[in-house]
Amino acid sequence: MGQSPSTAGAAPELNRREISYSNRFSYRSWVAGVSTKSDKGADLIENQTGGCDYTADLPDDCLAGIFQFLSTVDRKHCSLVCQRWLRVDGQSRHRLSLNAQAEMLDIVPSLFYRFDSVTKLALRCDRRSTSINDDALILISLRCKNLTRLKLRGCREITEVGMAGLAKNCKALKKLSCGSCMFGAKGMNAVLDNCTSLEELSVKRLRGVHDGTEVVGPGAASSSLKSICLKELVNGQSFAPLIISSKKLRTLKLIRCLGDWDSTLESIGSLNTALIEIHLEKIQVSDVGLRGVSNCLSLETLHIVKTPECSNSGLSYVAERCKLLRKLHIDGWRTNRIGDEGLIATAKHCSNLQELILIGIYPTSLSLTALASNCKSLERLALCGIGTIGDAEVECIATKCVALKKLCIKGCPISNAGIEALASGCPNLVKMKVKKCRKVTGEVVEWLRERRGSLVFNFDESEVEALDGCGSDGGALESTIPFPPVETQVAAADFPSSSNNSRLTMFRTRFGFLAGRNFVPCAFRRWSNNDNLSSGSFS
Repeated sequence: MGQSPSTAGAAPELNRREISYSNRFSYRSWVAGVSTKSDKGADLIENQTGGCDYTADLPDDCLAGIFQFLSTVDRKHCSLVCQRWLRVDGQSRHRLSLNAQAEMLDIVPSLFYRFDSVTKLALRCDRRSTSINDDALILISLRCKNLTRLKLRGCREITEVGMAGLAKNCKALKKLSCGSCMFGAKGMNAVLDNCTSLEELSVKRLRGVHDGTEVVGPGAASSSLKSICLKELVNGQSFAPLIISSKKLRTLKLIRCLGDWDSTLESIGSLNTALIEIHLEKIQVSDVGLRGVSNCLSLETLHIVKTPECSNSGLSYVAERCKLLRKLHIDGWRTNRIGDEGLIATAKHCSNLQELILIGIYPTSLSLTALASNCKSLERLALCGIGTIGDAEVECIATKCVALKKLCIKGCPISNAGIEALASGCPNLVKMKVKKCRKVTGEVVEWLRERRGSLVFNFDESEVEALDGCGSDGGALESTIPFPPVETQVAAADFPSSSNNSRLTMFRTRFGFLAGRNFVPCAFRRWSNNDNLSSGSFS
């Protein structure tokens, strides 16, 4: 920011405010760098402060506490003010996100000499660049022995040797997330054997685990693991011994992993009764696997997404035994294997249900009436791409779902009559989304807004080709510190739309904001985050 650095110390008998002018803030240079009034502004500030640093008497801990309230950009600017601020910022910075290219090896010593208190580290490299290698990772692990969280993305040059060095030097690691890396089962086992406090493990596209000749786990970490997430693994079955032996496991997510998972889920149901959250998405699992899941009597959250072999029987097994179920997401992929029978069993046995998302299945008013009548605590409901949901079903929801707070209807053949029914029903409703419902017009939406002024209504009548319930790619973004600068990700804004806003509709359709993917997160990601309801998610 153009200002002179201040010296680190002064004679103990002097007050820090009495340090010579050469060691004070250069207010003139600072103002010249941020204001067009340069000389006049600098004279005014210097006259008002007397050239003194009024933060000099502030203890370092207090200054560090103030820095914690600043954004990443503001902290970066503050570190340029003087040497003391640079030092305090570095010592109080616990989280870093770095561009992990090969050139980083040369700056690792100086980088972590400044940031010597890092406990959460993200290392990312894009696919067009060469990533850091084993030497760099081992050097980082020697400098960050108090590391508790590590995220590796695209670090393709790291092998089993680097992971073994990391595991030996960072034994306090509690959370490991790796994606698009090349090391295999040996590297993962090194972590599991040495990091005995590991609680969360997330693995996505791990290229080295593909032939099934060597399994992962169980390892010493199996006694502490609470969350396992596996995504897009060619041989995810290699992790079966680890999953089965993790007695304290509370969250399990299996997403787009090849192999038959029925036997694994059967074993989990018998041995891992503490599980409270299970996500099954685009994997080979049948009612046999769901029967195993039904043995997890403490289960509170279940996602069954695009698993065409699961039917009403499997869902009924779960509903009859997992009576504490609070969140249920079902994407039937239009296979018509889950319908009224499974939903009626859910309504009968799971009276604590608070969130229900149904996509691509064909329930009738019979099951919806049972759900609305028996699940008195239902607060969030999404009905997406369901051809059997009409005005009568919406009227039933409006009449019986008195606790409902958030409602999402997408791609269903409802009309203005169904929307009108909500004017007097669902007294606790605060948010509502109606999208891709051709028979609903902007006039009834405006009428409902006039009747219920406190209701937040999101309406979009544009069409979409496909509805998709995949929620695996959504997640909370970390607030990390880009040093050196990392690639910035910009999320598409969720612009409010209306029936008359054709230009905005065309813009959003053209650029794919509403095309095909991540349909469930569109409905509930912000709602669930605001309510802080999802348990065990990677921060």
